[in-house]
Amino acid sequence: MSHQLAARMRWRVTAELGAALFTVVLVAGLLGHALSLPSLYLASASLMGLVLVSTVGICWSRTPSGQRPPDDSTLGPANWVTLSRGTLVCIAAAFIPFSHYAAQHAWIIAWISLIALIMDGVDGATARRTQSASAFGARFDMELDAALMLVLCALLITQGKVGPWVLTIGLMRYLFVIAGGLIPGLRAPLPESRLRKTVCVWQLITLMVCLLPWVSRGWAVGLLTIALTLLVYSFGRDSIWLLAHHDAKETSR
Repeated sequence: MSHQLAARMRWRVTAELGAALFTVVLVAGLLGHALSLPSLYLASASLMGLVLVSTVGICWSRTPSGQRPPDDSTLGPANWVTLSRGTLVCIAAAFIPFSHYAAQHAWIIAWISLIALIMDGVDGATARRTQSASAFGARFDMELDAALMLVLCALLITQGKVGPWVLTIGLMRYLFVIAGGLIPGLRAPLPESRLRKTVCVWQLITLMVCLLPWVSRGWAVGLLTIALTLLVYSFGRDSIWLLAHHDAKETSR
């Protein structure tokens, strides 16, 4: 590939990431004006957006072309949807330092999160329809789900609905990755699982519901305890499967 073509590809992806950052700033500015949010909310959202596009850009540059969409001169339609979903996560995450406003506008945060959840199905359908599925896109989608969970957990803590223990839900994915770094058997790819997807959606819906003003602290604790139990079961089930298959491979050698 010529240096000129490579530079053009980088500029195209950079422009797409820049558009996502501009969207975060624009939507945060409009939302801040409409809800009379403090000016620091816009700064918070801008920082979240910068973290999002920087992370995506770095990961994209480090991903081999074979793991990107077929036309890797652009992020591709499916990743555009996922990136748009990421902008919504940034808008919600920007409320974390402002507990009073987060509690006051919990319905809006819940709606933003719900739209992000719905778009989770849209990016998969877009990838299949446009034949732009890729390993990068699958990883991007999964990590964004984990980030949204962590954001919702943090918002619940700032509202006083539950204690810090709820962060276990948001951190479970990252703990699994760390465990994979220590235990080789946990690094292998997992087969598709309807149960895993269902449990993931269950976590997000439960977290969104518990944000709502009419859900008391007692109900939030109960619902999130059930959600955490299901999540532990799902990760435990996957871990056992991975370790069993790893041991079987080692034995067969």
